[in-house]
Amino acid sequence: MATPTPLTTPSTPPHRVVVLALDGVYLFDLGIPERVFGGVHYAGVLGAYEVVSCAATGDRTVTTSTGLTLTLDHGPEALESADTVILPPYDLSRFTADLPEPVRSALAHIRPDARIVSLCTGAFTLAAAGLLDGRPATTHWALADEFRRLFPQVALDPAVLFVDDGDVLTSAGVASGVDVCLHLVRRDHGSAVANQVARQCVVPPWREGGQAQFIIQPMPKERNEGTGATRAWALERLDRSLALRELAAHARMSPRTFSRRFQEETGTSPGRWLTQQRLNQARHLLETTDLTVDRIAAEVGFATANSLRQHLHTAIGVTPQAYRTTFRGRSEKPGEERAPRQ
Repeated sequence: MATPTPLTTPSTPPHRVVVLALDGVYLFDLGIPERVFGGVHYAGVLGAYEVVSCAATGDRTVTTSTGLTLTLDHGPEALESADTVILPPYDLSRFTADLPEPVRSALAHIRPDARIVSLCTGAFTLAAAGLLDGRPATTHWALADEFRRLFPQVALDPAVLFVDDGDVLTSAGVASGVDVCLHLVRRDHGSAVANQVARQCVVPPWREGGQAQFIIQPMPKERNEGTGATRAWALERLDRSLALRELAAHARMSPRTFSRRFQEETGTSPGRWLTQQRLNQARHLLETTDLTVDRIAAEVGFATANSLRQHLHTAIGVTPQAYRTTFRGRSEKPGEERAPRQ
């Protein structure tokens, strides 16, 4: 991999990410935070993150899901200095709703102002610790019934890839761990950096739909019966109104059949999917161009600037101008350096 061209060197200490590995941890997922947050270096932002792994016990050992025993560099005391804590998934056969004392003690080291993230089955530990009570959360779709049985006090949504509830984030299975880590990079440093990290990881910067697209569904009789080609076609025409009948006609389906197939394949409706794609493009333009809000609204297919404002506020709670200010700064021009957010 080529050495990156430095764009920004933070003057503040790096954001410290501590990965808490519990017995039964899956090795693939244990490496996701380092791969994603470490990739910010190759996006040209030097020293943005420091990623370390720790065990829940003082002997610093952890047994993986495959039976390997690892000795980590840190024990639970590392959590005291964490800005973000990430709990990767583990073999649920080792889980008990009453947390073992070493795990409970380890979690007690986390600072009140730290950001906490679970990947897949890591949500079970957060829920058992009471950290998800009354909050929205997700986990792997196949474990939704068991999760609800154990933790009815959590507002579980098994249809999404991840849930961002501010200081606590939860994600679904395996690849969604990459999704939520990229999302955090996007929150901290903007879409341009997150997109570059995604390219280094050879993954999409933002995946469409939710977990519904990964639940086993009956296969179409013919390969050309899906909606993927129509979605690609629509992405090139976001400045148009794109009514359901037009989308269905492109896919050579009735509107009813198209809507049903679309929901099965993406986990959302055509209308909601289009709105999300328009918002994604609007956010990209707000970050990378000086186009007015009116022009951006027209470019991405919202009828008016006010419509864009309303949709953006509903989606992420801010106005277009506030979003632009947050991710570019008041005086920044496209292409200029931007100090990273901590």
